[in-house]
Amino acid sequence: MKRAWLLLPVVVFCLSCHKNNVYEEFASIEGPSWNNSNILHFNVPISDTSQAYNAFISVRNTGKYEFSNLYLFVTAHSPKGNFVRDTIEITLADERGKWLGNGAASVFTVYYPYRQNIRFPLPGIYTFDIEQAMWIKDLKHISEIGLKIEKIAEKH
Repeated sequence: MKRAWLLLPVVVFCLSCHKNNVYEEFASIEGPSWNNSNILHFNVPISDTSQAYNAFISVRNTGKYEFSNLYLFVTAHSPKGNFVRDTIEITLADERGKWLGNGAASVFTVYYPYRQNIRFPLPGIYTFDIEQAMWIKDLKHISEIGLKIEKIAEKH
């Protein structure tokens, strides 16, 4: 029983790390490669328009990925149909070829700060479309792409 009380602060800490998350989802890449016509869709419900948010793009790649970076097209659609399209480059390995991010076995996850301190002007569903923008049609060894939206913690 004493050990259970010792674990309680650890559990509370772990749960509090995610309390600002509004949305987090990963989409698996189906098949052996990510075709440039395969657009991944993330539907994010936003209800609090007074809050500031940070948005992150997550990339999971295997150690067999052939490049040190990844180019993506990201299109954000508002509930009224307006959209913004960005081209982003995510660095996955350093100049010596060491994979960045967290690794488990041969899969590595990088969180890229896509947009910081943003405000959504309208409540509703915002759709984020993500497509690979590399110069090859079929990109191998990217296993998942994710999107994470978190509230910016209030300073006390």
